Amino acid sequence: MEKRKDGFLIEKGEHEKDFIFGTRAVMESIHAGKDIDKVLVQKEINNDLIKELIKLCKDEKIPVVRVPDAKLNRITRKNHQGVVAQMSSIEYASLDHVIESCFNLGKAPLILILDRITDVRNFGAIARTAECAGVDAIVIPEKGSAQINSDAIKTSVGALNFLPVVRVRNLFYTCRDLQKSGLVLVAITEKTDKTMYDTDLSVPVAMVMGSEEDGISTELMGIVDEKVKIPMAGRIESLNVSVSAGVAIYEAIRQRTQGLS
Repeated sequence: MEKRKDGFLIEKGEHEKDFIFGTRAVMESIHAGKDIDKVLVQKEINNDLIKELIKLCKDEKIPVVRVPDAKLNRITRKNHQGVVAQMSSIEYASLDHVIESCFNLGKAPLILILDRITDVRNFGAIARTAECAGVDAIVIPEKGSAQINSDAIKTSVGALNFLPVVRVRNLFYTCRDLQKSGLVLVAITEKTDKTMYDTDLSVPVAMVMGSEEDGISTELMGIVDEKVKIPMAGRIESLNVSVSAGVAIYEAIRQRTQGLS
C-alpha cells in the first residue's frame, strides 16, 4: 500500500489518474474504445444502470469485479457512484492475429502461456526475457493473473510496451484453439522424467508455465501434448518461475537457430 497526500491508502503501483470514476463515464469510455483492464463495481449496488454496464462489459469482454465500497474509497475520494474502471497500461493483442501473422511470415509461432502467475515482479521479469528472446506473445487469463500496472511495466524494463500480451477469458479453450491451429502444447513441469532437451521445440509451440505455489492447473495438464522438465543437479529442486521461463524460452530459441541436438 502507498499513502496519498490526503491520507488514503492506495494499492502500490496504482495512481488515481489510471482510473475512470462514475457509471456513465465508464460506459462512455467503453463505447469510445478506451482500453480498460477491469471494472470495479460496489457489491451492494444492482440498479438498472449497473445491469446495463455489466452487460456492456460482458459484450466487450471486460472483467467486472464486485468489491466493497471501502476498496473504491481507497482508490479515490471523488463521487465514484460505486463504479471505478481501471485503465489498461498496455493495449492487448489478438491471439488469432498473432498466430496468423507468424504463419504468413513462414515462422513457427512461439507462445508463452502463464497459468495463475500472480506476482507482478515475476510477470514483469518473464515479459522482459520473452521480449528480448523474440517470443511472439504472452497469454494470460482475465482472472487469476498478475496485474499489468506501472510496477509490471517497470520490472519488465518497458518490454510490455512492445511484447504482444493476449488476455483471454478461459485458458483451457484457448489452449484447445491453439492445438487446432497446429501448435504443440508443452507444459514446463517437474512432474515428468522427460527433459526439454529431448523435446523438439523448433515446431510451432505454446509453452505453459504455472505458478511456483500451485503449478499448472489440472485441467491444462490434462490436455497438454508434452510434459517436459528443466534438469536439476543441485539439492534445491526448484527455480523461480521467471528463471524457469527464461531457460525454457532460450532452449526453444537455441533449437530454432541451431537445430535440435
